[in-house]
Order: sequence, then C-alpha cells, then structure tokens
Amino acid sequence: MTTLVRKSFKGYKVLLDVGNGSAFTIAKNVFDILGADVTVVNDRPNGFNINEDCGSTHIDKLKVIMENDHFDVAFAYDGDADRCLCLDEKGNVVDGDHMLYVLGKRLMETDQLVDNKVVTTVMSNIGLFKALDSIGIGYVVTPVGDKYISEEIMNNGYSLGAEQSGHLIFSKYTITGDGVLTSLKILETMIETKTPLSLLTKDLLIYPQLLKNVIVEDKQTVLDDKDIQAKIDEISSELGDAGRILVRPSGTEPKIRVMVEAETDEICKHHVDSVIDLINEKGYAV
Repeated sequence: MTTLVRKSFKGYKVLLDVGNGSAFTIAKNVFDILGADVTVVNDRPNGFNINEDCGSTHIDKLKVIMENDHFDVAFAYDGDADRCLCLDEKGNVVDGDHMLYVLGKRLMETDQLVDNKVVTTVMSNIGLFKALDSIGIGYVVTPVGDKYISEEIMNNGYSLGAEQSGHLIFSKYTITGDGVLTSLKILETMIETKTPLSLLTKDLLIYPQLLKNVIVEDKQTVLDDKDIQAKIDEISSELGDAGRILVRPSGTEPKIRVMVEAETDEICKHHVDSVIDLINEKGYAV
C-alpha cells in the first residue's frame, strides 16, 4: 500500500483509532513505514470489543486524546476498516462529505478527476453540493448505501465517491471502501498542498441537519399521500436555496425518514416535526 503514496510522512504526528478491529495491525505499520510519528489506540481486539466505545462510531472519544496532546491529524476506522473519519489539528470532525470535497478538489487540480464529477448520496449535506458548485465540480447523487456509489463508479468510470459516514471509494485502486487508504490520501493531500486539514475544509460550510424516523404500517401509502406531498413542497419552497427537505422510506425497516437541512437547528426541528405531526394526524404512524 505504500506504493500508493508518493510523499514521506516524516515530521507529521498522527493519531490512529483502529476500533479494536481489522486495521489493528496494518494501519500502524503503514504509517510507520511512511515515516509518521504514530500513536495508536484501541488496538487490542479480543473478539468482543470491536467498535466498543471506540473507532469511527465513537469519534468523540478520540477528541479527548486530542485535547491533551497535539497531533497534525487523527484517523478513526470502524471495525472492518472500510470507513474512516478524521479529526483535524484543531479537533474538528472531518466526515465523508469533507473528505470528498478535499480529495475531489485535489484530483481536479491534478487533472485526475474523470468527467470532473464525484459521486455521493442523497444524504450528503447541502453544504457539500454548494461547495462543489463553487469550485466547478459536478456530482452524481445516488440512493443511500456505498453499494450504489460503487455501482455508479463502475458503470461510468468516475474517480471518486463517498458517503457522509466515511465510506470513500477510489476507482484507481479499489471498488469498495478502504479506511486506511482514505487516511493515506488525506495526509498525502495535506503534505502535497502544505496545508493543514482545517484549512483544506474551510470553504465547506456544513448546514445543521436533523433526521427523525417514524414507524409506519405502509411506507408507500405515506409517500403517496397528497397532503404530505403538499407539506413537503411547502417546506421545500420556504427553504429555497437556504436548505432542503428529504423524506424517504427506509430500505430495511418499516420507517419513513424525515431529514431537513437549514441555516439553524431551530428551523430544522420545526420543519421535521411538522411533517411527522402530519403523518401522525393522518393515522399512518404505528
């Protein structure tokens, strides 16, 4: 995997949380070989403690370590290491939307971004779409799930795709998420551009987002209801370019997911609750 990176990591202090999972041996070795000063936590799997208060699903635990020591960047993997989330040098969370922006921009700058487009899902933050628009990168939006991103990339030859949760797919190297590869590419970009991660992400404004679920008997009946559709249209019109609403069925559970992004948390809550209240009033909720 070291052949994937052309820069030495010497002089960079890196914190890794391997989540007591599959990256517990490989991640540190790779960063050691590349010359980084590496500190690893949660690298003692016992068969039961995978993702237990650690890794990308509990990245707040990593923040505490960052507060007590300085690192140039921190990376957290989930148990099977197909996902990666980051903390920048200031301890701010850098999710899949941030990384897609940073790496997509770098690929564009180096003429490696096929068709000048990236692939993402409907759950990506509206701030990502606005930031990509501002630098002239197009995007293809898929349903939620890294499998849909992978299919879009394979079918059309795109260079890069990502989920907000930290699944990133680089078609040059793989057709699925690889958290260690993602972390290598993020640090390589920091080194090549001589820029800390906080500045690489500064032009991406993440909008407040609220997602609530409501259990229903028939998902399609809810989605087809004219009053609910009218309410969604009304909210969408009210938000305009300053936010968005997404109401979709769960792919695996009897639930309708209501998500709103807007300029404030209060606006998000108001609109999400108004849709859920209507679903309840119509008698669809279980």
